[in-house]
Amino acid sequence: MITLTPVAVGKVKEIMAQQNPQPAGLRVAVMGGGCSGFLYHMAFENQVNSTDNVFEFDGLRVIVDQMSAMYLHGAEIDYIETLEGAGFKFNNPNVRSTC
Repeated sequence: MITLTPVAVGKVKEIMAQQNPQPAGLRVAVMGGGCSGFLYHMAFENQVNSTDNVFEFDGLRVIVDQMSAMYLHGAEIDYIETLEGAGFKFNNPNVRSTC
């Protein structure tokens, strides 16, 4: 299972509220690429496939396809703000190496 911190949920909901029409949820996926072999992908979604996993966090629907679910099991998504900038941070216990 994937989790989102309350801060991340709040930020996603804030951004979603600005979309017109408002999306049905947030799709989180793992894609090939990047220096460690995988990239995280987040996008608003209006369609849920029958094989997708759907999680709900305080009214926010998070959609994860079956393949990505294997790599995201136990992962946590947070939203951080630092002097260098702000953004979503993935804390994934499945990652063996990073860049």
